[in-house]
Amino acid sequence: MNFFERIRGTKKRKEAQESGIIYSPLKGTVIPLKEIPDPVFAEGILGFGCGIQPTSEMVYAPFDGAIVQVSDTKHAVGLKSADGTEVLIHVGMDTVEMNGNGFTTFVKTGDNVKKGEKLIEFSISEIEAAGYSSVTAVVVCSVSEAEKIKVLKADEIQTGEALLKVE
Repeated sequence: MNFFERIRGTKKRKEAQESGIIYSPLKGTVIPLKEIPDPVFAEGILGFGCGIQPTSEMVYAPFDGAIVQVSDTKHAVGLKSADGTEVLIHVGMDTVEMNGNGFTTFVKTGDNVKKGEKLIEFSISEIEAAGYSSVTAVVVCSVSEAEKIKVLKADEIQTGEALLKVE
């Protein structure tokens, strides 16, 4: 093993130690779960995490993993990481009613994705013009206790910054 291979190997080991981290799938302002304007999310019925008021219109993979579900109406995607963490990213509230208008998906169920890969593009203006909130829920569905999910960032967040930790 040469010097560069050792450095790459060290980097891979460090990344592997970051399991349980969910990176922000989009840019915006982090809001507490209970402030998401939909009781299904606010009460943790679908999982625990947070909301993001988006300031960008692209959703990216929050970790390396597999796509387990893409909604027919293109507003939501479910992912599963190698360690079994399942995450739902739901763009906007009640946006299922838009029937896919204003949304473009770049993945399908069964695809493997890398952190930072494009998942969904959406239009904030179309969502809001239709009378819906653009708040995007990012929730961990594979954990049954809210205490096991730690929100790592408040206020403004950039795509790819650490957002949640599963403990």
